[in-house]
Amino acid sequence: MLQGKQSWVFQNHPVIKATGVSGGPFEANGMLADDFDILHDDLWMGKTSYEQAHRILLEEAAQTALKKAETKPEDTQFFLAGDLINQITPSSFAARDLKIPYFGLFGACSTSMEGLALASFMVNYQGANNVLTGASSHNAAVEKQFRYPTEYGGQKPPTAQWTVTGAGVALVTKNQSNEQLPYTTSATIGKVVDMGLADPFNMGGAMAPAAADTILTHFQDLNLDPSHYDLIVTGDLGKIGRETAIGLLKEKGLAIDENKMKDCGLLIYTNEQPVQSGGSGAGCSATVLYGHLLNEMKKGMYKRILLVATGALLSPLTVQQNESIPCIAHAVSIEI
Repeated sequence: MLQGKQSWVFQNHPVIKATGVSGGPFEANGMLADDFDILHDDLWMGKTSYEQAHRILLEEAAQTALKKAETKPEDTQFFLAGDLINQITPSSFAARDLKIPYFGLFGACSTSMEGLALASFMVNYQGANNVLTGASSHNAAVEKQFRYPTEYGGQKPPTAQWTVTGAGVALVTKNQSNEQLPYTTSATIGKVVDMGLADPFNMGGAMAPAAADTILTHFQDLNLDPSHYDLIVTGDLGKIGRETAIGLLKEKGLAIDENKMKDCGLLIYTNEQPVQSGGSGAGCSATVLYGHLLNEMKKGMYKRILLVATGALLSPLTVQQNESIPCIAHAVSIEI
């Protein structure tokens, strides 16, 4: 059901039946290592290119989610996935091997919640019984495309972030079980917001206005107060972007307790890891939500959370042409 300007309410409560989360060596040394199903000890993962390794991350996460749910690929109606590589080839090649009808998504680092919102919509309105959705990124593959190859040794400013090597996948299904499972209750689809920032090494600052816009709209559309949620989590704003978003929301009259507003990019790594402003990448919010946050909900730590995944919709070409960075944020509310 459409509510307000740009929000959906899922009255049938599609459940997140199972998840699969894979990661790389940097994530294995991070804060949330115990919440990953699979961790690799090198970036190659037995393959001859980083892009092939990237694909393996998504395939493993998808297969893990299906295995946990005891669901076969042929019983899954749709697979929704995306990543940051040109033409989302890692996701499409993974879909080739999974042999599930496929929607390729691109929302940069907002892809995780774009997929979860669409999967929930499909299941809520009987468009499918089982939908697999996920997002992924690979540090070396993404750095090579968007920034500098690791071998170049370029110095990064403090505003830069570290691309997560990881994939997070969820199987969204009808609510047919007596088992207590997390379920989606609503989604707010973001608008593209561009405040004129053009520095690709300050993605958090560029994305913060989009995050603030979606969060504000979510509460207006659904007539809710921030106290409704135990936790509001942004995707990968990092230190700079999180502070900026909180400030922008205060300016708009929405004061959120800073202890309740977290960021996946600040949760995934330790303070000792050299990640500058925090983690980023399409796999950042996907791994943190489908691993750590849902595990915490199942333990009873949180009952209601709002996940707001943020994406910078730039390309290497637009950066070279000195274009500003258009950004977007999609929000999905989850309860248990």
